[in-house]
Amino acid sequence: MKTLLNNREVWLAAAIVAMIGLVSSRFAGFAHPGNLAQLFNDTSLLMILALGQMVVILTRSIDLSMAANLCFTGMAVAMLNAAFPAIPIPLLIIVALAVGLVLGAINGLLVWKLDIPSIVVTLGTLTIFRGATFVLSGGAWVNADQMSPAFIGFQRAQILGIPVLSWVAIIVIALFFLVMTRTALGRSIYAVGVNPTASVYAGIDVGRTKFIAFCISGLVAGLAGYLWISRYVIASVEVANGYELNIIAACVIGGISIAGGIGSVGGAVLGALFLGIIASALPVVNISPFWQMAISGSAIILAVALNARGERKQGRIILRKAEAA
Repeated sequence: MKTLLNNREVWLAAAIVAMIGLVSSRFAGFAHPGNLAQLFNDTSLLMILALGQMVVILTRSIDLSMAANLCFTGMAVAMLNAAFPAIPIPLLIIVALAVGLVLGAINGLLVWKLDIPSIVVTLGTLTIFRGATFVLSGGAWVNADQMSPAFIGFQRAQILGIPVLSWVAIIVIALFFLVMTRTALGRSIYAVGVNPTASVYAGIDVGRTKFIAFCISGLVAGLAGYLWISRYVIASVEVANGYELNIIAACVIGGISIAGGIGSVGGAVLGALFLGIIASALPVVNISPFWQMAISGSAIILAVALNARGERKQGRIILRKAEAA
């Protein structure tokens, strides 16, 4: 029971339930299953992206270029669809995944082979990818009337009454859970974040593991690129501008330690849901959207403080046990 109460995900889930209950006390329809399902669907993109960022952060790195990767990839597939509307949607998704993977691999190679700090690399590639999007499109937009009905309608279709976008999020969550808890790669990612030096002695290639983490985040950003454009039916250089902050916020609020090695798939998903509920609830209770930013920022600071406190506490326990021995 004590372990359960010390679990960050449990407290975050309780906060989410409390928020839903609080808003529902004024607007009963907010807690309706249909509305909650729509809220999950609206937050699906953030959840998917947060999972990709989570893998990078766990290795003591960060990817500031995910939103720019999403923008470039989305523009590429939108332009491809506009020029060749007969291309099947599965093939376009494969193209999006491939483009996102290449952009993620560029980040990974720079971090791995040149040993440049990830924050510097991805801050640079963020600008490069945005600029490349402008060059690719010539500054023009791709609007809904230029996209094929299949391109727009794919993630809006429903299976068993649930939109395809929600199913994609569920599948991605399940895949990440399996990779992070049941594979050698997942264990290596956690090990690199906990102690890179010890990981080397354990036979783990730290640089290669970070490279794979960036490739995963690139794949996720590529997938989100198509889903974003097909959902909001417009492709421009400004797509998802600044969204990397929401992605990182979801991870931090979900208990993913910025020092690496600590965090879970459930935490990243709950962090994204927390932000999604704030975004949906505040307009309902007539609170200014500017307060949304303030609340999100406060939640980030509180989450970082709790993470730091928990890590210091664990360190003191280890030291006390060492002294006793």
